[in-house]
Amino acid sequence: MSALLSNATLLSLFIFSVAMALTLIRLFKGPSAQDRVLALDYLYILAMLMMLVLGIRYASDTYFEAALLIALFGFVGSFALAKFLLRGEVIE
Repeated sequence: MSALLSNATLLSLFIFSVAMALTLIRLFKGPSAQDRVLALDYLYILAMLMMLVLGIRYASDTYFEAALLIALFGFVGSFALAKFLLRGEVIE
């Protein structure tokens, strides 16, 4: 791996970590439930992006599979939370 790619992955991981910390603050201090759901959406997107960057950094396919699982479960969780906020129940 070149020095430029190594430094770029480290910088992006640092920026994603800062974004996750700020999102956690919004998750705990959110004035409404909708803000908290959006913070959870953003958290799973950031986690997926961090896994993809780690997969590039360590040249491992396992990280890409983990990112796919995070995206899948995050979408299902977001859908369930949105339905719960809209109707008050998940399963009809």
